[in-house]
Amino acid sequence: MTEPSNRPPFAADSIMAPLRHSVFRRIWLASLVSNLGILIQGVGAAWAMTQMASSADKVALVQTALMLPVMLISMPAGAIADMHDRRIVALVSLAVALSGATALTILAWLNLISPNILLALCFVVGSGMALFGPAWQASVSEQVPAETLPSAVALNGISYNIARSFGPAIGGIVVATAGAVAAFAVNALLYLPLVVVLFMWNRTSEPSRLPRERLNRAIVSGVRYIANSPSIRTVLARTLVTGLLGGSVSALMPLVARDLLHGGAQTYGIMLGAFGMGAVLGALNIAEVRKRLSGEAAVRACALSMAGAIAAVAMSRQPVLTAAALVLAGAVWMLAVALFNIGVQLSAPRWVAGRSLAAFQASIAGGIALGSWGWGHLTDLAGVETALLVSAGLMGLSPLLGLWLRMPPVGARNEAASEVLADPEVRLSLTGRSGPLVVEIEYRVAPDNARLFHNVMQEVQLSRQRNGAYGWSIARDIADPELWTERYHCPTWLDYLRQRNRATQSERALHQRAIDFHLGPDPIRVRRMLERPFGSVRWKEDTPDRAANEVLPVATAAGSST
Repeated sequence: MTEPSNRPPFAADSIMAPLRHSVFRRIWLASLVSNLGILIQGVGAAWAMTQMASSADKVALVQTALMLPVMLISMPAGAIADMHDRRIVALVSLAVALSGATALTILAWLNLISPNILLALCFVVGSGMALFGPAWQASVSEQVPAETLPSAVALNGISYNIARSFGPAIGGIVVATAGAVAAFAVNALLYLPLVVVLFMWNRTSEPSRLPRERLNRAIVSGVRYIANSPSIRTVLARTLVTGLLGGSVSALMPLVARDLLHGGAQTYGIMLGAFGMGAVLGALNIAEVRKRLSGEAAVRACALSMAGAIAAVAMSRQPVLTAAALVLAGAVWMLAVALFNIGVQLSAPRWVAGRSLAAFQASIAGGIALGSWGWGHLTDLAGVETALLVSAGLMGLSPLLGLWLRMPPVGARNEAASEVLADPEVRLSLTGRSGPLVVEIEYRVAPDNARLFHNVMQEVQLSRQRNGAYGWSIARDIADPELWTERYHCPTWLDYLRQRNRATQSERALHQRAIDFHLGPDPIRVRRMLERPFGSVRWKEDTPDRAANEVLPVATAAGSST
């Protein structure tokens, strides 16, 4: 007989552990209600379009209108989430979505809705949620401790999919009994609990001693970080492909209900509910899957299972069989998306968390939006069944991507720097915009360790470039083979100070590994030079106060000299 488990229900690795924390619990419950409203509106919008337009591409464009904003504005949204108070950003974005939902309700009630107006207002609602997503997801790490973060990510997915399990069915009933206008009105009302909870959240944050980046530079910093993070690039590429190929299910669901199952709005809601119920089951088993399978094996299993499920949906004409296939499709879809999300969230440091999650959202939403458009056009040409079978076939082939883009192990950079580094000694009058700065670091390395040192420096290169450096190089003196010079640029003095303090504990450990190769009693030599020194020589020698006032203050904490 098996011994009863003594494992507490809210153990750190339990899926329910994050609910111990009151802030997370309140926001999670309010987001559940909000997600319920979004799904109810989605049913109303898709069914309203089905009634107004006969072409499949118009129906599929409803999904595109809701998801395309995520692809288009997610990176600016992520930068805004990292630059500003995430609570305020979330409230503003909810106000945008609420405005779109309210306008949709009023116009539908006045019978002034048309296909183009419907798509435009769905785009407005989608834009609000695109702005909301990075701020909400990046703030999860502020609501729960690090050890429960994977469970919190999974719970957020469960929130959406619990709503997906019941929202479409409720939406189908609402649309069938009171029309699409009622579905739009319910969505507008269900935004309000989340607005209230976020308004009451007393968020604490540590202000940076450095000025905030401008939006365009913050976007560039986020793109630079992702471009120099091979693991995140791989996850985003696999996410995009999964969205492109697997988005056929959501995009064509109204047509599956109408053309293959010969049902109405209620059938459509039930089918979406089956998909959502499967997603909840998948989310509840994320921890177990992560224990038993590597990331690559889990994603391959999900892709193959999804392919079989989509093929079953295409060939079935019985609602029960279609619903069963959709439960499986929902489970493996949720598992794959959650694995991608966790991989990104745990691999990005806090200073760029919003932008990294925005890139993830852009990948999945962009894949779904572009895929929906493509599947809609293919359906017009060849029919729903053929489009779904093509989607299933391509999804079945997608694991071959693992030969070139193998899923990396989850990183450990979701951390803040252990200490604020002291600013370097400055005797030249600088402003925050002085630059570019050139940094040269000289190492003396034993010839026998040259290859090992060079390999470590390739990792250092990615670390420097992720955090803001450019023009990185490593050179070896031909007259003195022990002497190596690392060289890189930062655009301005402020950018250099940010770059120094963005390194996480693991990155500083990497930098220390490079320093450990250094020989001799003297420390490594660091030079910091102003590449365009015109501004430093145009002031008069008799104005020391002005120059001194433009030099940024020096931090009090001690730190590395690089």
